[in-house]
Amino acid sequence: MSTSAHLSANSTASTDSADSAAIPTNGTVTDRLVEANARYAARFADPGMDARPVLNVAVVACMDARLDLHAALGLELGDCHTIRNAGGVVTDDVIRSLTISQRALGTRSVVLIHHTGCGLESLTEDFRHDIEMEVGQRPAWAVEAFRDVEQDVRQSMQRVRTSPFLLHTEDVRGFVFDVTTGLLREIDPA
Repeated sequence: MSTSAHLSANSTASTDSADSAAIPTNGTVTDRLVEANARYAARFADPGMDARPVLNVAVVACMDARLDLHAALGLELGDCHTIRNAGGVVTDDVIRSLTISQRALGTRSVVLIHHTGCGLESLTEDFRHDIEMEVGQRPAWAVEAFRDVEQDVRQSMQRVRTSPFLLHTEDVRGFVFDVTTGLLREIDPA
């Protein structure tokens, strides 16, 4: 599916028919997103909330476009902090975000969500090597590829639980989201 067809299909699925009919077919994808934002802003009302999540929870999940976290978890705007990256793995930057979330904005619980069919299961650290060969510089980051999604959830839970920077590590739970059923399966940390 082309990028424009994909955007159009996703727009139709996620907006009412009047909004999706108003999305132009010319211009770049970013142009269309900016135009969609203008329509959104025209009917936007300040929700009157601050940055502190109502449920005092931070959700760390994969950036995969198939995961609609708010819908899957029954969340509303303002309920949680959402931190997403490739694989939903707990990296130094995720610890940074969780530390700010907890220490400055009051979250106490951490929910980790990986998913079935993740692209990181098909990559290796050779990905970094290939990039280095192409651009002449080794990326400073690790790919964080994995073969066993459950084991990677356990590793991510352990990274959160043992971080010296986090104040609240007693309510850390990990899950695998099934992209074909929409169900979460909790992973035993042991």
